[in-house]
Amino acid sequence: MLDVLADFIGELRSAGIPVSTTEHLDAVRALGVIDLGVRRDLHDALAATLVKNGDHLAVFDTAFEVFFALRDEDVEPPRDETAPPPSPPGAGSDPGEGRGSGAGGSSSLSAEEIAEMLYRALRDGDASGLRRGASAAVARYAGMEPGRPVGGTYYLYRTLRHLDLESLERRLVGEQPSGEDALRARVARDEARARIERLKREVERVIRERLVEDRGAATLAKSVRRPLPEDIDVMHANREELAQLERALRPLSRKLATRLARRRRRRHRGPVDLRRTVRGSLSTGGVPLDLRFKPPRPAKPEIMVVADVSGSVASFARFTLHLVHAISTQFSKVRSFVFVDGLDEVTSFFEGVDDPLEAVARINAEADVVAFDGHSDYGRALGDFYARFARDVTRRTTILILGDGRNNYHPSRADVIGALRTRARAVYWLNPEPTSYWNSGDSIIAEYAPYCDRVVECRTLRQLEAFVGTLE
Repeated sequence: MLDVLADFIGELRSAGIPVSTTEHLDAVRALGVIDLGVRRDLHDALAATLVKNGDHLAVFDTAFEVFFALRDEDVEPPRDETAPPPSPPGAGSDPGEGRGSGAGGSSSLSAEEIAEMLYRALRDGDASGLRRGASAAVARYAGMEPGRPVGGTYYLYRTLRHLDLESLERRLVGEQPSGEDALRARVARDEARARIERLKREVERVIRERLVEDRGAATLAKSVRRPLPEDIDVMHANREELAQLERALRPLSRKLATRLARRRRRRHRGPVDLRRTVRGSLSTGGVPLDLRFKPPRPAKPEIMVVADVSGSVASFARFTLHLVHAISTQFSKVRSFVFVDGLDEVTSFFEGVDDPLEAVARINAEADVVAFDGHSDYGRALGDFYARFARDVTRRTTILILGDGRNNYHPSRADVIGALRTRARAVYWLNPEPTSYWNSGDSIIAEYAPYCDRVVECRTLRQLEAFVGTLE
């Protein structure tokens, strides 16, 4: 058990969940005070000792289902006595005939018997019957072959395709009530859908258990590993992942603000306090061996964000603007500009707004960023920025340029970045594309890089957090 736990914690660390040695020891102690035969208790004990962020629970649950999958043998209910007995494994001309074990074989139950078993289990809320039915369905329909490098999603699709879930759902709903009972009908439909979802999860779990038996937990865990919210690629996130990112931004912004404030307080000592130094030197005959310093009063930097909000990088710009304004108290001033082939200042959208996400939504609807054909033109936008706002750039200003540098073969105007760099404290370029994609096709990031202090790959919230945490 301890070896399995060590492998499980190794998988959590590989997935990005921070687990310290102390927490590992806490989990070991927890195993000594629970009943290891109760799977829910095991899950809750490990979650309580190893997970510190609620957003990490989904990744934890996926790894737990792999490393602590049930290994019990599938049990089929007895067949009807009037039906002919099942053929033994290997009998008959069909090599798939007969019930196999582990990852292969097929069920001895007919399709009608499996459908009836699942219907009764869902209708009666019979968990063990549902598991037996799901096991029989996987054995009959999934076509799992030992050693075959096929993902569980493929086997899940094959199984569910044969189960005719729509008909099963209609049976669970039963006869529709009359018109005055529309609410009851809706409740019945919702309950039926919930039970069908329960069946899908059970089938998925059976498939996962058989894949663990075939490939081993460590190998399967790598193939089903889910990214943490902070490791999701922002540019390619789906709707569910974007919602996870939005939920992760608020605690992230609080953590970043605290970190920046603490580092700013401790980063530099103030000037020498001559009076305290002389007074302290009296014990050494007037020799100032121990210099005393005044409390530091570090100045907060000014931030100017210039963001490409064209379709390809809009989601990245959205989250970066959100994060920067969420921690705006750590900067003396934050001004935001967005562009496609025209440039517009949107700083006022964030004024008096409690949630920066509301301002970002307004930017998408109201910002005047299209001047010509609506395709990104970095050269034109940067030239416009310099002409209109360069006078506001000082030695306290840090400029953040957000974009992939894909200029649609327009002139780069890289000299504008050089001119801004002579005025600013620093110029950073955050690129949401992988480094391997830079300077391919119409990407001209190499023309801008020499004029920037740093060009940073910034595809995830983790990378964004690491960069923003370095701003001074």
